[in-house]
Amino acid sequence: MISIKELSKSYGKLSVLKSVTLDFVKGNSYAIIGPNGSGKTTLIKSILGLVIPNSGAIEVKGHSIQNDWSYRRDIGYMPQIGHYPDQMRIGQLFDMVKDLRSDFMNADDDLMREFKLNEVKDKRMHTLSGGTRQKVSAALAFLFHPPILILDEPTAGLDPMAAEALKEKIAVERNNNRTFLITSHVLSDLDELTTEMVYLEEGRVLFHDSIELLKEATGEIKLARAVATIMRDKKNSNQHV
Repeated sequence: MISIKELSKSYGKLSVLKSVTLDFVKGNSYAIIGPNGSGKTTLIKSILGLVIPNSGAIEVKGHSIQNDWSYRRDIGYMPQIGHYPDQMRIGQLFDMVKDLRSDFMNADDDLMREFKLNEVKDKRMHTLSGGTRQKVSAALAFLFHPPILILDEPTAGLDPMAAEALKEKIAVERNNNRTFLITSHVLSDLDELTTEMVYLEEGRVLFHDSIELLKEATGEIKLARAVATIMRDKKNSNQHV
């Protein structure tokens, strides 16, 4: 569904992505993790067309995204921090987005109902708490039944009930053959929500495997401990080279 080949990106002398090659398959859910500065955000922005790589190629559903933005219709994106017009009301924001996709008749309003956003539809965006902004971003991401969903720290700032509601929605849509790319520093969330893990470090893919196999290889039950074990073993092997 998404194919990334030899993707590289530099800002001046700073190399952020270094020949990254990945395939994200339809119906799978991927955890994209790594330390700060590992290239996660640049990778996501490259897929969204918000960053232009220096070299390499990205294909979505078998077609190059270069100079063709129509593929974005197939992506629902939930940013870590949503930026919206300050004076716009919640209801106006959703009406505007629906107007932009007037060809789409059956919007997915599940999260709008679950988060009770219609009850606060007259609130202006600049008055919202961080948690409510996250709810708005989540509802917008799922609104048009996109086959691909990219969620950046999706549970950050959400209260426990809202976080569980979002996790349940993700689980439902995974069963509907959607493809998920999820970043989070909360590895317990990723343990629940994803089936494969991509670990980036210094702009390179350090490893990419199923979470089940990673756990089997390390003998760990939890993803966080499996990752810690792999990184410790890598560090020890480098010290003995």
